[in-house]
Amino acid sequence: MEIMEIIKEGMIFPSNDFAKLAIFIVFTVVAVLLAAVGFVLIAVGIADSAIWLILGIIVLIAALILGFIIIGYQVSIIKSGIDHTERAPEFVWKENMIIGVKYLIVNIVYYIIPAIIVLIIAWATNLFGMAQTMFIKMMNASMAAPANTTVVFENVVPQSLIISFGTTLAIVMIIAFVLFVIFAFIETMGQSRLANTGSLGDALNIPEAFKDIGRIGYGKVIAVIILIFVIMAVINAVISGLNSYINGFGILSIIVTPYLIFFSSRATGLLYSDIA
Repeated sequence: MEIMEIIKEGMIFPSNDFAKLAIFIVFTVVAVLLAAVGFVLIAVGIADSAIWLILGIIVLIAALILGFIIIGYQVSIIKSGIDHTERAPEFVWKENMIIGVKYLIVNIVYYIIPAIIVLIIAWATNLFGMAQTMFIKMMNASMAAPANTTVVFENVVPQSLIISFGTTLAIVMIIAFVLFVIFAFIETMGQSRLANTGSLGDALNIPEAFKDIGRIGYGKVIAVIILIFVIMAVINAVISGLNSYINGFGILSIIVTPYLIFFSSRATGLLYSDIA
């Protein structure tokens, strides 16, 4: 499919089955409410009674299970795009939950790799050492100064150290940004591989997921993913902006966010369908 065809069909898709979209919206709202109630009960339990703590943990577990079902259903929407089915897939609770757990594992693996690489680079460039040195100098200066004296950062830490730390930090942040963007594109292929086969092994085959981008076309993959991101960002920005002028307008996000999830998942599946 052409790029704009993918975007257009992805935007239309949620309206093909409002019943499924409504169920997804309800599940999302309930999951958020359960999580909020669970955290409150745990906080009360820690301060007051073990009974509330146990109840809070149970509620959080329920929220987690529902969250996995929601995530798993998103993967099934990707599958619907790969298969070019017209309507939204059925909810299959057990299967959705299992796929949701697999999806979480895929996300952890794909993003922990660039995180580890960035940490290694930060260590190799002595970023942590410089930060520790500056912290120690500030602490020593603070303890040595009179109680009514304000310690000025620039007067305690050498200018050369500040410049070196700032330069190194900027370089590490740029590398981190590039790595996370690259792995975000590859992870999208990993999601699609999971949706297509249901296999965690296929989804975690990072070299093959990277090759999938080339099989589809680097330009096409980048264009579609960026368009998805931009459309979602613009719509959310509009809602946020209107909410600042019209109180309560942000409540629309309860409907819009699930709609956008349907859109992005469907578009991702359609993109991957070129090689499925």
